[in-house]
Amino acid sequence: MFYRRLIACAFAFMLGMAVLLGAIAGPVSVRARQNSYAPPQQQQENTASRPRRTGDAPAAQPAATPPQKPAPAKGDEKAIDEDEVLRVETDLTNTLFTAVDRNKRFITTLKQEDVRVFEDNVEQQVFTFQRETARPLSLAIVIDTSASEERIMPELKNAARGFVDAVIRPNKDEVAVLSFTGETTLEQGLTGNTTRVRRAIDRVEFVPPSGYVGGGVVVPGTPPISDTNQRLAGSTAIWDAVWVTSKDVLSESSDKTRRAIILLTDGVDTSSQTHMSDAVDRAIKTDAIIYAIGIGDNFFDGVDRGSLNKVAERTGGRAYFPRNEEDLRGAFAQIQEELRSQYLLAYSPTNKAKDGSYRQVRIEVVNPELRKQNLRLTYRQGYFAQATTATNPSKSRRP
Repeated sequence: MFYRRLIACAFAFMLGMAVLLGAIAGPVSVRARQNSYAPPQQQQENTASRPRRTGDAPAAQPAATPPQKPAPAKGDEKAIDEDEVLRVETDLTNTLFTAVDRNKRFITTLKQEDVRVFEDNVEQQVFTFQRETARPLSLAIVIDTSASEERIMPELKNAARGFVDAVIRPNKDEVAVLSFTGETTLEQGLTGNTTRVRRAIDRVEFVPPSGYVGGGVVVPGTPPISDTNQRLAGSTAIWDAVWVTSKDVLSESSDKTRRAIILLTDGVDTSSQTHMSDAVDRAIKTDAIIYAIGIGDNFFDGVDRGSLNKVAERTGGRAYFPRNEEDLRGAFAQIQEELRSQYLLAYSPTNKAKDGSYRQVRIEVVNPELRKQNLRLTYRQGYFAQATTATNPSKSRRP
C-alpha cells in the first residue's frame, strides 16, 4: 500500500513537471519565430541560405502588395537627376560664346545682364548664363595629308602633339584623329588615352601618288592600281572630311561634351562631293565648333583664307593663319585658351515650331562700359530646330 502511494506521488510530480515545462517552452518558441521575421526579399534570401529539412511545412506567402518604384541605388541619385534635367531642358537652345577685347584678351567677367540674345531678330529670355571651364571635351583633329602639306608635315605634327598633351585631361576628355586627301581615314577613334592619340598623329604622313617627285610635279612612274586610287591620292576633299567627322565620329560622343573639329589644311578643296555649306550644316547639327588652322605650301595655291574663315565663323570657331612654326604653336595655344574661356547661354525659343528650320542667332553686348571696349563675340550664327519626325544622332552615349 505504501509503495502504491509512493508511485502515485511520483507520477503526479512528473505530470506536474511536464505541464510546467510545456508552459515555459511555448513562449520561447514564439519569440524565436518573431526574431526570425524579415521582409519578403530577406526571407527568401534566408530560406535559400539554409538547407530545408524534409517534412518542413512551406513558409506562408506574404499578401500581395501593389508594385512600387524601386529606390535608386546608392550613387545613382545624381544620374537620375541628370536624366530628369535632360527631359526638362529638351526645348532649351544652348549657345557657347567667347568675348575678346581689342588686345585679343579673353574676357571672363561677363554677367547675364551684360548681353542680350536674339533669334531671327526676336529677343529671347535667357534661362542659363554661366562660365564653361570644366565641361568634358570631344575633339577631332583632322589633318590634310595632300601634297600641299608635305614639307610642313613634321612641324604640324609636333604642334598637334603638344596641343594634345596640354589640353586633354585623363578620364574626362577624348580625341579622335583623322587624315584625308581625296578620301578620309580614321587614324584613331575617340579616346581619352593620350598615348594612343600621339601614336595616331605619328602615323599620319604624306603618301605620294604614283610618279610624284615633289612640288606638285608628277612624272610617269609605276602604273597606279586604278585611276580612282590615283585621283584620290592626288586630290584634296576637305568638305567631305568635315562632313564625315561630324556625322560619323563626333555624333557618337556624349551630348554633354563640347565638340570641336581642329581642321589643319590650306583650305583649297579639289575633289569633295560635299558642298562646303552642307559640311558646315552637318557640323552645326552635330553641335561641333570648327577651329581652322590655315597652313600650306606656297609652291601650291597658297591658303584659301575666305573659305576657312567662313566655316569657322558659322560654327562659332575661329580661323588661324600661322606663318611659321612658332605661330603654329601659338594658334594651338589660343584654341586651348578659348576652349577654357567660354560662356554657356541657354534660352527657350519663342518659336516653338519643331520644323527643322534654320534659326539665326545674334548676341549683343548691352553694357555701356563694355561696349566701349569693342568686344568681339564669337559664337555659332544659327542652328537647326529639332524636327518632330527626325531622330537626333547626337543622343547616343559612350561609356
